[in-house]
Amino acid sequence: MIATAPRVLLVDDDVELSAMLSEYLEGEGFQVEAVPSGIDGVERALSADHDAVILDVMMPRLNGIEALRQIRASSQIPIVMLTARGDQIDRIVGLELGADDYVAKPCHPRELLARLRSVMRRHAPAVEREPVLLRNGPLSVQLAARRVSWNGSALELTVTEFKILVLLMRADDTVVTKDRLSLEALGRARRSYDRSVDVHVSNLRLKLEAVSNGRVLIETVRGVGHRLQVAR
Repeated sequence: MIATAPRVLLVDDDVELSAMLSEYLEGEGFQVEAVPSGIDGVERALSADHDAVILDVMMPRLNGIEALRQIRASSQIPIVMLTARGDQIDRIVGLELGADDYVAKPCHPRELLARLRSVMRRHAPAVEREPVLLRNGPLSVQLAARRVSWNGSALELTVTEFKILVLLMRADDTVVTKDRLSLEALGRARRSYDRSVDVHVSNLRLKLEAVSNGRVLIETVRGVGHRLQVAR
């Protein structure tokens, strides 16, 4: 399964605020879906399409507290509430109903980001022990030592090339998207005009083909990403 950027559902009837927060979170590597009502928010939160929810309390028809109640009846998805500044009752009720955290409005996007990441870490499953060695035929990667070799011959890679190779080897025969390569190897979300991933992949491809006499290939799947192939 290909890992993707964390998916966040933003439920707020303030269209301008939603647009601003969406742009900020997307710039920090999140995928954001914004909906303007509590009714739509409950439906989308229960769709299993998201990793976390940002939920405003003050909304018409179905407010955030009732939306939270309905979501928690069926799901334990991480939820950060947006509450009016100084409204202690909403905060207490929200936490009692199962909200993971709250941020007072008007909020600073950086504070919201920090709280969102915090609740997502608390909900994340335990990470399996990191393997010390990745191997695909004669190609091997020692993770802790950050060493790459082909049939025992060392291969010098840059930090970014090393990260890309590790992602490709862990994916086995699965295509790794350019978005994921950018996010996890370069540390930033990829923009449509950004060719950085292509440049690093091209340099890595040349080094692997040279050391293996063409037995290691990085296949490009147009419009999707890349896949590592090692001839046996």
